[in-house]
Amino acid sequence: MLTLYTINTCDTCRKARRALDARGVDYRVHDLRRDGLSDALLTDILERVALDDVVNKRSKTWRELSAADRQAFEHSAAGDSGGKIRALLHAHPTLLKRPLLAGDDATLRVGYQDGSYNDVTAADGA
Repeated sequence: MLTLYTINTCDTCRKARRALDARGVDYRVHDLRRDGLSDALLTDILERVALDDVVNKRSKTWRELSAADRQAFEHSAAGDSGGKIRALLHAHPTLLKRPLLAGDDATLRVGYQDGSYNDVTAADGA
């Protein structure tokens, strides 16, 4: 079963849901604010996608982080890993690019643009 990780108020997430609905794809929705971002889920996301590819550095949340917090992400991307990044992502799940579309296999699609789910079929959600 496909899982669409969203933020309920995100317009792009709504577009992604409409695209999947129009294709008749069965999926479940996981709202990162309402349903949370568990450590296991965060680990799964970061095992599938590089930190630089999943952090939304154009978001309001990113701009509101302190310079030290933003710098922690830059150091982490350069190979300096630590619990601070995980703590920041848990505290601010809106730092994640969204939506995230995950299947049972190792694939995880980050973000959505018109047409980017054209290859997703109802069979993918079964």
